[in-house]
Amino acid sequence: MTKTYISRHPLEGRIPLEPGIRAVDHLEVPRRQAIVTVMAADGEDTAVAAVLATMSEPSLRCVGPGEWLVVSQSETPEGLQRSLALVLAETAYVLDQSDGRIVLRLSGPNVRRILAKGVAIDLHPSVFGLGAASNLLCGHVNVNLARTGENEFELIVMRSLAESLFDDLRLMGREFDLSADFSG
Repeated sequence: MTKTYISRHPLEGRIPLEPGIRAVDHLEVPRRQAIVTVMAADGEDTAVAAVLATMSEPSLRCVGPGEWLVVSQSETPEGLQRSLALVLAETAYVLDQSDGRIVLRLSGPNVRRILAKGVAIDLHPSVFGLGAASNLLCGHVNVNLARTGENEFELIVMRSLAESLFDDLRLMGREFDLSADFSG
């Protein structure tokens, strides 16, 4: 017997399918985004970092020594993995994480105040600059937090913890009337 599995976003039951009124502070959830882990081979950290720094479109998030998350909004997961594997050849291992991780994009003038309720890191622009990324706990959930704009942050979380993080962020943003929906 053959079973057909339907892939559905883990937050479909939490977010209305039709976008509502977008508040000043907003939590946007992309339905599909290419996320690839790049791990440098022994002794190749500097070479891999140099190659990744030359890339323009995909955003780069440092995960640890010799390890990065590469996130693309325009490429497919397969295309991003293939292009990185070709460019990095023998210097790094490239693994597609798109089905196992979820991106949550938080934006608005109160974004730092919202995040301050759940993260133990200084988010002041002089400390956590544009493009900065860090692995940390948001509440009780391990996330990769990146500053992607003046008042915009992206949180990347394991798929199985997405509902818990979403609920925590909605609770932290209730004071600011945080809205949420899927992005186009």
